[in-house]
Amino acid sequence: MRAAASALAVVLTVLGAAPAAADPGLPGVDVGPAGTSLVHGDLASTDSTPFRGPGRRARLAASSIPGGACAATFLGRDGIPVALCTQFLGAGGFAVPTVTLFHPRTAAVLARLPLTKGGLLGGVYGFLDAQDRVVVADGSGAIVRVAHRGGLRSPRLVVDERVSLAGHLPRADAVTGLAPDYQGRVWFVTTGGVVGTVTPAGRKPRIRSVRLRRGEQMGNGLSVRPSGVSVITTHALYEMRAGADGTPRTRWRRSYDRGSARKPGQLTWGSGTTPTYFGPGGDRWVAIVDNADRAPNLIVYRSDDGSVVCRMKAFRRSGQGTENSIPAMGNTLVIPSTYGYQYPPMAESGRANPPAAVFTGGSTRVDVAETGCRRVWENDDRIATLPRLARGDGLVYALGYGPVVPGVPQQFGPVSLIGSDFWTGRRVVTLPIGQAPVDEPMELTGTIGPDGTLWQATVGRMLRISRG
Repeated sequence: MRAAASALAVVLTVLGAAPAAADPGLPGVDVGPAGTSLVHGDLASTDSTPFRGPGRRARLAASSIPGGACAATFLGRDGIPVALCTQFLGAGGFAVPTVTLFHPRTAAVLARLPLTKGGLLGGVYGFLDAQDRVVVADGSGAIVRVAHRGGLRSPRLVVDERVSLAGHLPRADAVTGLAPDYQGRVWFVTTGGVVGTVTPAGRKPRIRSVRLRRGEQMGNGLSVRPSGVSVITTHALYEMRAGADGTPRTRWRRSYDRGSARKPGQLTWGSGTTPTYFGPGGDRWVAIVDNADRAPNLIVYRSDDGSVVCRMKAFRRSGQGTENSIPAMGNTLVIPSTYGYQYPPMAESGRANPPAAVFTGGSTRVDVAETGCRRVWENDDRIATLPRLARGDGLVYALGYGPVVPGVPQQFGPVSLIGSDFWTGRRVVTLPIGQAPVDEPMELTGTIGPDGTLWQATVGRMLRISRG
């Protein structure tokens, strides 16, 4: 997904804590602990964590009202949750992107740091670096690193570093996504189709960028493997590498069927999926779902050369479209449907065909081999957050709704934590957590820590869901 539609889309749309991260992350890569430092779980965008989740005896342990919708939440080595939120109303005005720090036990807000307002997704696709700093683009056209200091007694958030991208962003353009690579650079992509890198070089980092084909835009994140970066636009999938000076270069480009218009339940006209690297070695293949009329396709490419491993209908009976990234484990994918999901109208771009549809939900498992793809199961879960796969217990966690009730909008009714078995698709966890519209999930993104706690935001609250 465009990760959880930014909190802006949503509404207008330390020290001193017990160490929480047992996973040391990736040596030599400027990113925090694996599974809790990126919007899509890891650099390959598998939307997974190595830990167990809250499990069958999950309970709502704590919650708070952050005063805004938090589109992405991270956990560093100190175990203190920090989120990228959009404040409904603050000192900087209405719908201001804000870095927010939470207490690791009570979920209470410890500190806030408003950022300069800018593009829609600038407050969503950030990451946590190896020093537990939030790396995100602000509205001034700069990449900032926000650190938290003072422990739990006197916590505060400060901008520790700032790199201006002046000269690399066209007028009215904005950074959509950020991710570190295995060579020490930070890659960025913009709504207007610019792809760039920032390479550390003393006091003045080296910035290089290229613009992709005219008319192509980007609203999703980017995925990274040791030998390349995958970027998807509203027209095509790109596999890229950086040259010796850091300039992004296209290894291959594959256009996909973008259909005749945006589908209801998607934000823009084109694929709604961030590319997912998976398969042998962790990155042999890369998967997307296109936007073909009537029925979108799952397409799996070989990462090295862009040749097609398989192409099949993404869904059988679920809603025919998705704005979500694809969770993966091993050679297996689980594709969630968002077709018909009702975003606030100001979050959407362009007309939809049809203008609206019932949000039926549903997810499907597809196994991939060099000889092709095979559907294994399809369920009816109406999940409404970006799902998180806990590899430790093999469950896919998300917030979602009950069955469709004719005449009752999705924004009114019970909201529950849903946990489904990755291998069978069977629902094994249903924990009521609240009622929409106060706890409308709005496709926000949570994270699961080493102790099994799920930190998940709704429009109105930050939830701490723990093992029973």
